[in-house]
Amino acid sequence: MPKRGKKYQESAKLIDRTVQYATDDALKLVVDTAKAKFDETVEAHIKLGVDSRHADQQVRGAIVLPHGTGKTRKVLVFAKGDKVKEAENAGADYVGAQELVEKIQKENWFDFDVVVATPDMMGLVGRLGRVLGPKGLMPNPKSGTVTFEVEKAVKEIKAGKVEYRLDKTNIIHVPIGKASFGAEKLTENFKTLMDAVVKAKPAAAKGQYLRSVTVTSTMGPGVKVNPVKIMD
Repeated sequence: MPKRGKKYQESAKLIDRTVQYATDDALKLVVDTAKAKFDETVEAHIKLGVDSRHADQQVRGAIVLPHGTGKTRKVLVFAKGDKVKEAENAGADYVGAQELVEKIQKENWFDFDVVVATPDMMGLVGRLGRVLGPKGLMPNPKSGTVTFEVEKAVKEIKAGKVEYRLDKTNIIHVPIGKASFGAEKLTENFKTLMDAVVKAKPAAAKGQYLRSVTVTSTMGPGVKVNPVKIMD
């Protein structure tokens, strides 16, 4: 196991690894132990009691965090006709159709964080499935990125909309802000996320739904959150 740095070791002393903390206390500890020289991103890692191999146990969705993520995300929109101007007015960074498909295919261009497409463009965008899919960039109706409501989609993403989805190990990883937000704002963002994840519980899920929840900053140690009291 690699040796941890001095700052990490000092931070780790502040946390009792055997304790599952209340939400407010956990996020205060995350802020207190974020000692890097840059503004660290704070993430939530949520292990669920579901099996992502089964279609009826998928957990996926998107929510707008009350205080955003602290990061400006570049949005690419595939649209045509009046929707092009609508996307541009909403603040999309790139808007187009065939020319953007070719740019991605030929130049391996990925200078964007989120892709939005109107439903009538999905036949074209589908050609990019093999390159956008593995990067988690493929538009999807469940995350609100396949829609004719282009203005709303772009503005929500710019305001701090985040997508949550299970990985192969049944864990959800979501950024909930920056350490500079402070514990109060991070707590509000976290509770908004957890409320959405709890509501998204599949009917087919059996037993304990929230298996474990951990919050952590980029360079800091993880802090366990009590899943039973998580929505208190």
